[in-house]
Amino acid sequence: MNNCTNLIKPVLMPDATFPVSSQAQRDGDWSWVRNSDATDNIDPGNPANYYESTLAPWINFPSLQEEKECDLVVIGGGLLGASTALHLSESGIDTVLLEKNTIGAGASGRNGGQLTPGLARWEAESMLENLSFEEARRLWHFTSTEAMSLIDEIASRYGLAFDRQTGHITAAVHPGHMNALVQAADARRFLGEDHVTVLGAYQLQDHIHSEAYYGGVLDDLGGQVHSLALNRGLIYGFLLNGGSVYEHSEVIKIEEIGGVTRVYTAEGVIKAKRGVVIAVHDATHTLLDKNNATTIPFYTYVGVTSPVEGGSKTLLPTGKPVYDTQLQIDYYRPVRNERLLFGGQGTGMRWDNSKTVDYLTSRMRAVFPDRPELELDFAWSGTTDLTLNGATDCRRSGKNGRIYSVHGWSGHGIAQTVRIGKAIRDDIINANTDFAMLTAIKHTPLMIGRALAPVAIPLAKTLLGISAKLSPGKMISF
Repeated sequence: MNNCTNLIKPVLMPDATFPVSSQAQRDGDWSWVRNSDATDNIDPGNPANYYESTLAPWINFPSLQEEKECDLVVIGGGLLGASTALHLSESGIDTVLLEKNTIGAGASGRNGGQLTPGLARWEAESMLENLSFEEARRLWHFTSTEAMSLIDEIASRYGLAFDRQTGHITAAVHPGHMNALVQAADARRFLGEDHVTVLGAYQLQDHIHSEAYYGGVLDDLGGQVHSLALNRGLIYGFLLNGGSVYEHSEVIKIEEIGGVTRVYTAEGVIKAKRGVVIAVHDATHTLLDKNNATTIPFYTYVGVTSPVEGGSKTLLPTGKPVYDTQLQIDYYRPVRNERLLFGGQGTGMRWDNSKTVDYLTSRMRAVFPDRPELELDFAWSGTTDLTLNGATDCRRSGKNGRIYSVHGWSGHGIAQTVRIGKAIRDDIINANTDFAMLTAIKHTPLMIGRALAPVAIPLAKTLLGISAKLSPGKMISF
């Protein structure tokens, strides 16, 4: 039986309500609101970000304060943990999920909400360069058509609403970048997936009212979601199938004794008979072999405007999310009540709210220079991580090979995270070899690389920036 007596679906509000966050401040991530007087309930020190502000109050789960036994323990209540737990529960596997903060408090509830195909920064061309044709085709469809379809199937199965929209645009900031976009579309067609339409500069005006671009591509496979609503929806399905969730239950040790894996929190312990899934991002390395770390942490920033004068369609007539092709990309999309979500940057050291708001505002006005009234109501930081080769690091480890982990998302992976959760379940029940396909991708340990992130990331961006200036027609993104 699950531990939730108040089983309710996540409910989206018509607009943000500026509440105090229900999430404890974590790992330095912060949230900011422009008008702290919007409600008497606001706490300037801990406001909710936009996603939490547009959801009705939800379930508060207890912390683990006892010893329990189950089949599987999932560590982490983000999208990967929630998806894995949901799929395990659908197979009748007794599963407990532990979250050190609250559901969706990390990257899964703080990202840009845009759905793109590929495995982190591995897109179709990367797969063809690194794998055989058959392997590349299988991996591409796993991370594209299958990943997007799975989200829609889950929404239908459990009657979930999370503002799912289809389609997104990649807009070229240099005419030379169109060659790379066409080649990427060609690689996708070669792998048997044809959802991309090339747009000239004039055609792009039908989607983006900006003079900043030289054309682009429309991808009918991608799209957008309210990521925290999706995260909570997966947990709702897990609970409906009898799963148990414990919040404020940080795992401090994993111990394998005989055929049982023991997972310890400060006040409880769980004995897992069939294994453990470590479903956290930046902090994954603390529960794995520190000498085999393959990721570097970095910090990203997102903001949401006040309602756009005249409506968001005066900026984005078709409502499609946008990425651009500059080194440090801008991405933006319409959200509820005619607001615009706008994100960008990736830094080795976390910016404060003032620097973030100034940066995002300047970028909005660079894209839409005739709209100086655009102003942020929300901004927040988030923590993610990246790998050297650009692909997500998926592992199966431990004495008995029953500890699963996934990290290195590079800020790209909402749909793929959900799909990999299903692949982990499939591996546990021996349904297919999808997860083995992911673990076959080789990664280079970084040793002390994580500690060097504040230096390594600015250095890498500087070198890439020089390369971009020397060859402005070559598309390079960080």
